[in-house]
Amino acid sequence: MAGAFGPGVNIPVEDYQKTAHKYRKDLLMMPVYSLRKSTQFMTERFGIRYAETVGEMSGDIQFGPYSETREDNNEVVINPRTLHTYFGNVVKNFSPNKIYQSFFGSDITKGEGLKNTEITRKVLTYLAAQLGKNLNNVLWKAVRNGEGTESKDLFDGFDTIAKKELDASKITEALGNKVVIEAITKENANDVLKTICRAADDHLMDHSEVLLFCPNHVFQDYCDDYQATLGHLPYNLEYKRYYVDGFDNVRLVPLANKKDTPFLQLVPRKNMLVGHNLVGDDEQLIVEKHKAFVLQFIATTFFGVEYESLSKERILFATIDGTTPI
Repeated sequence: MAGAFGPGVNIPVEDYQKTAHKYRKDLLMMPVYSLRKSTQFMTERFGIRYAETVGEMSGDIQFGPYSETREDNNEVVINPRTLHTYFGNVVKNFSPNKIYQSFFGSDITKGEGLKNTEITRKVLTYLAAQLGKNLNNVLWKAVRNGEGTESKDLFDGFDTIAKKELDASKITEALGNKVVIEAITKENANDVLKTICRAADDHLMDHSEVLLFCPNHVFQDYCDDYQATLGHLPYNLEYKRYYVDGFDNVRLVPLANKKDTPFLQLVPRKNMLVGHNLVGDDEQLIVEKHKAFVLQFIATTFFGVEYESLSKERILFATIDGTTPI
């Protein structure tokens, strides 16, 4: 098959297949790169195929005054959690003519135009990047549905996992990993965010950097409230305030994909796990032709997210009631 992209430009399907093969590793990484708006604040783990047990050890051991008879029989306990990466795939029918004309048509009019390899790589890169963009859009809200067809069905997102653990009484005020807050507005944002930080366990706040994941409106409300109440201070040199007043190690992380969330997570980045495989040949990215004028973009992946620990020393969930958007 040849596609007419403009005067003197014909690209056979074989060129797409060769480009997909040659740049397979780079193209498979494109979804990972497209997730970086969120995952730059998280910990990515690679080489995870289906599941990996994570978690932390708890227990105590101490020196005491010398004794020939004293023994410590308290066990060291591993509190396991499982990072699931779910196997997903896509078969996308696409018209290379339409994609090229829509996104790259102007390039062919400049100078001598693009070579076939550059054109095909741009088209495939765009499609691969869209896969990552759509995963990022549902990073918090996805709900695993084996019968589904979209990114939101592939895995359980961070907020979905939190809701399940809340319902299972593994996130409670008594355990110290939950705090109840009121709805955040531009009149109270500063006080509410301080309340969250003050409710956190001392060991959690002892990390050199703690992240507070929130929707964009919470960040904007905080900036408005800070400016209104503390704007006169000599050290308030800019409108945007990414750190909670009085807590220099607590950084606000506003994310577009956190809109309408029922949870704010106060957590070090090490505790937010994002799993991929990308090792070996389990994941594929190929191009095939089964219809005239239409190609098939075929890709597979492993992907999932999880909290490494729910202990109060590692995370605090702030919520109104576990269901109402903050």
